[in-house]
Amino acid sequence: MKKKKLTGEKIAKIVMNIIIVLALIVILFPFYWLLLTSIRPKSEIFNISSLITLKPHVGNYKMVFTERPFARYILNSFVIGLETTIISIVIASFAAYAIAKTNISPKVKNLVLSLSLAVSMFPQITIVSPIYVIVKNLGLRNSFFGLLIPYTTFSLPLAIWYLTTFYQGVSHEIDEAAKIDGCNTFQIFYKIITPLIAPGIFTAAILIFISVWNEFLFALVINTDDIWRTVSVGIVMFQGRFTIPWDEISAAAIVVMIPLVLMVFIFQQRIVSGLTAGAVKE
Repeated sequence: MKKKKLTGEKIAKIVMNIIIVLALIVILFPFYWLLLTSIRPKSEIFNISSLITLKPHVGNYKMVFTERPFARYILNSFVIGLETTIISIVIASFAAYAIAKTNISPKVKNLVLSLSLAVSMFPQITIVSPIYVIVKNLGLRNSFFGLLIPYTTFSLPLAIWYLTTFYQGVSHEIDEAAKIDGCNTFQIFYKIITPLIAPGIFTAAILIFISVWNEFLFALVINTDDIWRTVSVGIVMFQGRFTIPWDEISAAAIVVMIPLVLMVFIFQQRIVSGLTAGAVKE
């Protein structure tokens, strides 16, 4: 039998597959090491020569929930993330629709969007002090509402910018047809146009929730009572004065990642469609 010769295209595919496999190993190895550390006994934590453990156990996961108020941290992050997402999406939808459908010049629209987006460009550390003073004077420290102010402030500009693209992609003929049928502006907004851009709204909501779930600085500064801490701050507080419980920290980190990973896997098709739909205009 004659041996098949490798063409340039086949060699390129093989090389590309090897690169992809190596990239996946590099990307996934830290997560594997985190999982390995979470199930290792304390005597094996610093054994960097072994990529497996002979004595796996789930005691670290039990300690995270029994020795610390970790369930409360998760609840705090979930409530704050959900509230911020709902408020940001509602306000951003109205703002984006107004910008997209108002009869003003494109230059003015771009200026408004650029100015709104500029708010999110400021580093958090530069405005944490004035926001802390505002929250403190309002008596909102150590509460869910105290974190809604900075989270909504940073979430709105990106949500408005993102949703405006979708509203602009909806043909004006649909608006005119709805007006002929007797719909007013608000009915056109929430009955006709908004359902059409549902993938974009859904994607923006997911991105906002993930950013709030992972946020650290404002949660650290504003909510200092242990009962009001979020998961990102709560995990940092695991370390003591002289020791760092890497096994418990790793277990907590795995627990925190599970909701986000499940969310991405379950809704990945909607996320992808939302990310790509706004880029296509008829």
